[in-house]
Amino acid sequence: MERFKDFMRDNGAPVALIVGVFVLWEVFCLVAGISDILLPRPTQIVAALIRYWPAIWPHTWQTLYTTLVGFGIGVLVGLLLGILIGSSRLAFRTAYPLLVGFSSIPKVAVVPIFVLWYGAGTVPAILTAMIICIFPIVVNVATGIATVEPELEDVMKTLKASRWDILWNVSLPRAMPYFFAALKVAITLAFVGSVVAETVASNRGIGNMMMIASSSFNVPLVFAGLFVLAGLGVALYLLFSLIEARITGWAHRKTDLATG
Repeated sequence: MERFKDFMRDNGAPVALIVGVFVLWEVFCLVAGISDILLPRPTQIVAALIRYWPAIWPHTWQTLYTTLVGFGIGVLVGLLLGILIGSSRLAFRTAYPLLVGFSSIPKVAVVPIFVLWYGAGTVPAILTAMIICIFPIVVNVATGIATVEPELEDVMKTLKASRWDILWNVSLPRAMPYFFAALKVAITLAFVGSVVAETVASNRGIGNMMMIASSSFNVPLVFAGLFVLAGLGVALYLLFSLIEARITGWAHRKTDLATG
């Protein structure tokens, strides 16, 4: 009971605001007489979730699988590239413009190329999720490593530390807050990549389900898919936030300021 009271004291206002948005949405649709083909009410969306959940679940699992696999590969590649670019001026001047140019390409434009290479299915969705989340990880890790205080590096050099020692003991720990900030952005982008690929070149996944539902004018099911994606994104965002608090709590300033 005490935990619930603490939760409501800390989060009561945001929860009330979110609930209020959905209540206003429901009332607006009812008063304005908006058809569910244009904008379904939240209650209709929840009803669609319950009614079609046995069919939604396999698509949800497929999207979650492709997103996490693509995200994991993207994190590994982005971390390695970020370390390389942040540690070397030559690598920064060579690779960074290429990454900026590649990240500027709409990812939906590369999906047909992946389909041409690997065929329609899971692989294009994994690759799209991977490439869409690499850039924020590279930028943040490289920034974290490149902005380490020179004084810390000088102290390590006076102790006869090698470049690897400096990287492992100073640069990487200092880059961890940047890295976790990038993870929270990248996981949401990875879902975007997976769903884009599923709408173009897959017969499974939330994106494919939403395309089929829209073609049959089942708009509540389309919004149910959006709600599922939003729920997955929020859940993984919160998970990485908890991990971040555990690992990089030293880097965050206290929010409880002393008064009086």
